[in-house]
Amino acid sequence: MKSLKKTRRIQIIAVAAVALTLSTLLIGYAMRDGINFFRSPSQVVAEPPAPTEVFRIGGLVVPGSIVRGQSDTVRFHVTDGPAMVEVHYRGILPDLFSENEGMVGTGRLIDGVFQASEILAKHDETYMPREVMEALREQGEWRGPDPQSLPEPQT
Repeated sequence: MKSLKKTRRIQIIAVAAVALTLSTLLIGYAMRDGINFFRSPSQVVAEPPAPTEVFRIGGLVVPGSIVRGQSDTVRFHVTDGPAMVEVHYRGILPDLFSENEGMVGTGRLIDGVFQASEILAKHDETYMPREVMEALREQGEWRGPDPQSLPEPQT
């Protein structure tokens, strides 16, 4: 009788381990396209990601760099101080998007140009995304308060 209980226990543990491994693999597979890492322009220039990798880039829009093309195509440069990356975006920019202001874009780096699929801009005159503040502070360009001392943004 003891041997049967022990065998049953081992079977349950083995099935639970297989189920846990399978569910972890399925969750990882489902999330593979939903995870976007943030990079500053300096990081993108130093180690360009593969053209298939989707990531987020952020920094300040370089003054005088916004060029509006035909229809809804826009080109501009984003910087964190020491490095600059050209950004191409097709779509309608947020109302608060402007030069010398913080932005975060999602997209891919293709032939040295960031092809953005989404552009986010600050939502008021004092807001800047935490990732952008930290990247600017690391480069010595941030002049505001310490990003660690600021409260988390409300979503």
